[in-house]
Amino acid sequence: MNKAIIILTLVMSIVATNNSFSQNGKKQNPYTLVYDGAITENLKGKVNIHPVTYKLNGIDIVANIYTPANYDKSKKYPAITIAHPNGGIKEQTAGLYAQRLAEQGYITIAADASYQGASGGEPRHTDKPKFRTEDISGMADFISQFPGVDANRLGALGICGGGGYTLKAVQSDKRFKAVATLSMFNSGEVRRSGFMNSQLNTIQERLSKASEARAQEASGGTIIYAGVATITDEEIAKTSTDLYREGYEYYYRTHAHPNSTFLYTMSSLMDLMTWDATDQIELINQPLLMMAGSKADTKYMTDEAFEKVTNAKNKELFLIDGATHIQTYWKPEYVNQAVNKLVEFFRINL
Repeated sequence: MNKAIIILTLVMSIVATNNSFSQNGKKQNPYTLVYDGAITENLKGKVNIHPVTYKLNGIDIVANIYTPANYDKSKKYPAITIAHPNGGIKEQTAGLYAQRLAEQGYITIAADASYQGASGGEPRHTDKPKFRTEDISGMADFISQFPGVDANRLGALGICGGGGYTLKAVQSDKRFKAVATLSMFNSGEVRRSGFMNSQLNTIQERLSKASEARAQEASGGTIIYAGVATITDEEIAKTSTDLYREGYEYYYRTHAHPNSTFLYTMSSLMDLMTWDATDQIELINQPLLMMAGSKADTKYMTDEAFEKVTNAKNKELFLIDGATHIQTYWKPEYVNQAVNKLVEFFRINL
């Protein structure tokens, strides 16, 4: 694909997403939050939102911190980091769960990953596990210094791809005293083997393409992107898997945001395909809660990881009855189940 075509594709993606963003009326939110019930203004006695920016390895990280109702910086509160899904940003489901947990008395932080969303880093849409994992420890760095946070009561929640990266981060970062995942997605396994092992026969071919893309980047050439830039309603309807069909609807239609994209640099596959969320997972010794929809076609990844966690202080697998993967991002009856379980888990373990 030549440079002109790639640029045109990216422009079309931005235009389409912005149009959807405007049509859904979400642009009216002053914080550009696109989930139902999102904060529109900070009011005394209510949960408040605090946009922040901080440095992580020389990159500007943009995040939102949510504080509980009647927040008093002189008091001490437990805190939770929320890592967003692949393709997602802090204004979508990560923000929803951050706000809902703040309503239960936690100080929470949802940050855009390095190279993604509103955070800095070039090339844009770089999606490497070492950065995504470091982002989670970076959230811990920042929130631990936030007024009112009890750094000894720090928890982690990872959603989708953020769940896989959270499992990796807490293997070594023992500042996290309790860990939870929702609809966990093992990015390395899927990029390597395909969703539900559908690309086992093309691993070497895809690694070669990723290597060629890196060579092109290194020589100053055009950045090559993988993933989906735009999609039609007809293409969405024909998508066979719940994960991707409902994911396209969520990210490109109902909860679209200009900063959210399914694109990632082709060269990122060199790192993604040699990584796995469950590698050395026995190092997790913190309490662990893993949640998944009972009807999620991604549930197999949660099952695989859960079985391999052998040294957690305690672990629990919680199924959200009737939910698919994407429905846990936004559907009230499923979000309520997840939040209630999270509150119970963190109350006991933080």
